[in-house]
Amino acid sequence: MKYLLLKHYRTDPAHSLSCEPMDQWTPDEVDAHMQYMRDFSARLEKNGEWVDGQALSPEGTFVRYDGEGRPPVTDGPFAETKDLIAGWMVIDVESWDRAVELAGQLSAAPGPGGKPIHEWLEVRPFLTAPPTVTE
Repeated sequence: MKYLLLKHYRTDPAHSLSCEPMDQWTPDEVDAHMQYMRDFSARLEKNGEWVDGQALSPEGTFVRYDGEGRPPVTDGPFAETKDLIAGWMVIDVESWDRAVELAGQLSAAPGPGGKPIHEWLEVRPFLTAPPTVTE
């Protein structure tokens, strides 16, 4: 079963290891974090559990249809910064439990001082069939 792991910029203010944004880390801290991500992906690829993944820029906009002949609306609503998506990864694993286990490991990526950043990850299964509608 395939799952989408969404990496959020959100940190937990109540957690003692929440950290500042990556643009405030040292170059060595960024390198260590990125190496952890590469190693994590390589391990999943070797296990046959890797599908794809990408980091995302914090810039972007919401777009919605605004009626026939009208340009798309691109002004709001805007998510709070803490809820922006930092990146995503698609995995193909045997169970929900394995997807959650891997998300927990990914959350342990190092940040400032080499400590785990405890990053929030959202785990979403891919829809395998349209939902059943009953009356």
